[in-house]
Amino acid sequence: MSGNGDRGGLLSAGGILSIIVGVIETVAGGLLTAVSAFALPLWEPQIPFLPRFGSICPLPLDSTPALIAGIVILVLGILAIIGGVAALKRSSFGLALVGALCAFLPLNILGLLALIFVSLGSGEFGTEDI
Repeated sequence: MSGNGDRGGLLSAGGILSIIVGVIETVAGGLLTAVSAFALPLWEPQIPFLPRFGSICPLPLDSTPALIAGIVILVLGILAIIGGVAALKRSSFGLALVGALCAFLPLNILGLLALIFVSLGSGEFGTEDI
């Protein structure tokens, strides 16, 4: 039991990390898109201790660039989830790698780990060309 068990674990970990990051990206992108498209407030000004999330975002939340950024993050999240499922099913290395890359594109450590783990587990996909 040397390399095969480890690679299967790494590939599964990469797929799960892709799915986790994809869900986070999907929620964040959907929230940013909804806030931008419908001009929804992210806080209630009457509650003094609630943080003002608008100060975190460098763009005005009711602007077109914020809407485009939200849609891009939403699409990246969906692709990361699809790639994570492909990695867990070991159906398509290309799709799993694209999903891990989409999980990494917002530049987070979990996406980087997913990309590394899926790349190391490429031998688990059978005879498909890489």
